[in-house]
Amino acid sequence: MPGSDVTATHCPYCALQCGMELGPGPAVSPRTDIPANALRPAGGALCQKGWTAGELLVNGARLTSPLLHGEPVTWEVALDHVAARLAALRAEYGPDAVAVFGGGGLTNEKAYQLGKFARVALGTSQIDYNGRFCMSSAAAASIRAFGLDRGMPFPITDLDAADVVLLAGANVAETMPPFVRHLDGPRLIVIDPRRTQTARLAWLHLQPTPGTDLALALGLLHVAVADELVDEVYVAARTTGFEDVRTSLASWWPERVERITGVPVHQMRQAVRALAAARNAYVLTGRGAEQHAKGTDTVTAFINLALALGLPGRAGSGYGCLTGQGNGQGGREHGQKADQLPGYRKIDDPAAREHVAGVWGIPAADIPGPGRSAYELLDALGTPDGPRALLLFGSNPVVSAPGSEHVAARLGALDLLVTCDFVMSETAALADVVFPVTQWAEETGTLTNLEGRVLLRRRALEPPAGVRSDLEVIAALAGRLGHRFTTMFATEPAEVFDELRRASAGGPADYSGITYERIVAETGVFWPCPGPGHPGTPRPFLDSFATPDGRARFVPVQHRPPAEETDADYPVHLSTGRVLAHYQSGAQTRRIAPLVRAAPEPYVELHPDLAEQLGIAAGDMVRVSSRRGQSKAVARISDAIRRDTVFMPFHWEGANRLTNPALDPVSRMPEFKVCAVRVERDS
Repeated sequence: MPGSDVTATHCPYCALQCGMELGPGPAVSPRTDIPANALRPAGGALCQKGWTAGELLVNGARLTSPLLHGEPVTWEVALDHVAARLAALRAEYGPDAVAVFGGGGLTNEKAYQLGKFARVALGTSQIDYNGRFCMSSAAAASIRAFGLDRGMPFPITDLDAADVVLLAGANVAETMPPFVRHLDGPRLIVIDPRRTQTARLAWLHLQPTPGTDLALALGLLHVAVADELVDEVYVAARTTGFEDVRTSLASWWPERVERITGVPVHQMRQAVRALAAARNAYVLTGRGAEQHAKGTDTVTAFINLALALGLPGRAGSGYGCLTGQGNGQGGREHGQKADQLPGYRKIDDPAAREHVAGVWGIPAADIPGPGRSAYELLDALGTPDGPRALLLFGSNPVVSAPGSEHVAARLGALDLLVTCDFVMSETAALADVVFPVTQWAEETGTLTNLEGRVLLRRRALEPPAGVRSDLEVIAALAGRLGHRFTTMFATEPAEVFDELRRASAGGPADYSGITYERIVAETGVFWPCPGPGHPGTPRPFLDSFATPDGRARFVPVQHRPPAEETDADYPVHLSTGRVLAHYQSGAQTRRIAPLVRAAPEPYVELHPDLAEQLGIAAGDMVRVSSRRGQSKAVARISDAIRRDTVFMPFHWEGANRLTNPALDPVSRMPEFKVCAVRVERDS
């Protein structure tokens, strides 16, 4: 290990990015200097995944040799094969015949370099990433309301002094347990169709029918207006558009909302009155509210509620979105998203194109325009007008994409599928070429956590022989495609970060004043940080919002049903989510023995009344079918779920065979959180 026996670094999993120390063994312990997981009175915290993260580094399932059609080959053979195939496909079908798919777990350096590689070395517009499945609706809603998307635009420690926190569609007790330490003090209001571990901690649990969160948010705002709880002084001074929203609420009286959502009127009033009476209050949204074909409007409705109560842009109160993936925030800021360039610039903005082209040393006209969003990209693979090759970094769509059987078929239709991974994921198993790459503690790089705090994850040990970094893979392919200058595609993270700083300068997500040295000295720096002397911006909206007039925008929205409603053939709602022991598609955690013991298999959670109606007992094998496929799992009987709903965790292949790829028209987020299914005992 470089420098000492213990390396101060960060967890490889969620967007909390808990600080940890990695010692010989490798042994993991929590750091006490990172606010996300170091709290009063003393000491740090990690979740079960964090405590076992060292096992990822010694797991026997590790890939250590490139694979060509399943057979080990040298790096030169694998790289030459991929480069030759890419060149041939581009020559025959054009640059958009090659696509790139990234991940929200990639470091900022890798996300930046991947976007540059796609647009400069490949010349393709076809690049997106799995963060489209995570954060896109909240990002779109925040941009249209505030002019800027920075998940939580305040430090996580601000929550410690809150009086009331409303969590809409977030189960932090299982997805990021150390977060719960920041919720010890506030009255907690949880909106979730299930009585999750987080809901069990709540002062008030609102349990809506899946797919009706938007109606509930409209009902809450109607109560605020009707009961004269709106902060009229704040609304007049700091916002625009409220009168249009006030008018749009006329039909969303609480009794109607109760009929749609199942949430009693008295609970709606309790929630709104508690938020309005609090000195310090927060509204936070998670995937449960966002992963819908109307997710952008749902988040907008919750932002409208927060604005009406005068919360955003005020010290001690606000609205925030709980980013999920480890670098879900930074991953969408620096160019691996279909419509963006580094610094959170829009790719169709002429000034943005000129700036980034200047950093890259190419004409602005050479930067391709916007490409397909994540699901649309996957859906187009191998079609006559779609990409013929896909390079995939840090993602496992065979498990994680909606309608996953269809996605697997599209991957199978490609002329060339290349993956970079450190384990043989379900997607890597389908690939023509697999490159074995470094993982978290074997490489240095920055990540931006859910607060917008840029952190440094440091290399703690050497990777196994035969393994290279993603940056080295990108540079080697770029060189074989004609970009042989090492300065064009650097392989050292610090060099890439310095270029990222220049490319982001002047953009909404300005990192130009952030250095590795500052991150270490200050235990993270908040963006925007537009110069070396700038202190960073923990709370960006205190003086004004990032809109042309400095005011936040109310946006009228209306509820609409889920894209797929229940009927006689598919009479039950399905919702999906996470469990404590596993993370994302499970490619990492399903290889860690203590985590497998804690959660060994997928399951279907049913209410006792539904189970009795269907003749299902706990432990029975259950078949769940949707219009897209079917999946089998063991039954769990629990009164924590609604009678009209079943729940499946998505960490195993199966749940996403069922989910609906219907897309939000603004964010292009698929509707993961609700679809219609049939549930049967599997005989």
